[in-house]
Amino acid sequence: MDFFTCPVCKKRLTKKDRSLICENGHCFDLSKKGYVNLLRPAKSSGVRHGDDKLMVSARTAFLGAGFYDTLRDVVTETVLHYAKESSKILDAGCGEGFYTSHIRGALAEQNPSVYGIDVSKDAIHAAAVRDKQLRLAVASIFDLPVEDRSIDILVNLFAPYDAAEFSRVLKDHGILLRVFPREKHLWELKTAVYDVPYENEIDTLVLEGFDLVEKREITFPLALHTKEYIDTLFKMTPYYYKTSREGQAKLRALDSLQTHAEFLLVVYRKV
Repeated sequence: MDFFTCPVCKKRLTKKDRSLICENGHCFDLSKKGYVNLLRPAKSSGVRHGDDKLMVSARTAFLGAGFYDTLRDVVTETVLHYAKESSKILDAGCGEGFYTSHIRGALAEQNPSVYGIDVSKDAIHAAAVRDKQLRLAVASIFDLPVEDRSIDILVNLFAPYDAAEFSRVLKDHGILLRVFPREKHLWELKTAVYDVPYENEIDTLVLEGFDLVEKREITFPLALHTKEYIDTLFKMTPYYYKTSREGQAKLRALDSLQTHAEFLLVVYRKV
């Protein structure tokens, strides 16, 4: 765990017993599962950071059933293509570690160092349960507890991004891999729930400080034959908290659902 930096003074943290300590004496205890909470206290109390237990549990169940294995394999293959011996890889917004753990396992022979951060403590806890070999911290993407120019590959899947912060932590010519939903991702799910379904907005692919080197569209069908899988898919998305009772009732009435997952994978190289 001698990799993360202190969120207070930005000095390197060193493990001592069950804590991480910097040279200025700031101390952060490791949890029983081995991760550390480096998230600065919120200015207002009662603020929920990131995905809650319901979303994490739903995502764990849905991904565990294999529905997104196609995407997981493409992401892992892409990282393998760019990885070198002893690469340092950071998953910024790692969630419950589904992709992070698979990347670590696939790169095992190359002796990588794989780290994950997420603003959600519930998600990081689930990632630590999934894979004890991951090095994990509760932290913000907008204030990464990582030294300048220390990362070879940064993975950013379905999470907020900060081009300046990513550029800061990546080594010169380092790789940034992003994945986000395309315009009609889960379109059939939306049409089943909303009277007027809306398309996802695609962020600009131009990131200051980066060259776009690869772009790939990934599409595959999702055949959900039980109410349970429909429910878990819905609850793992932001749609769950944005949908009216009427819309949720429409979804609960479905016995099966045929929809499509549509993603865009983009790879950048730091200029």
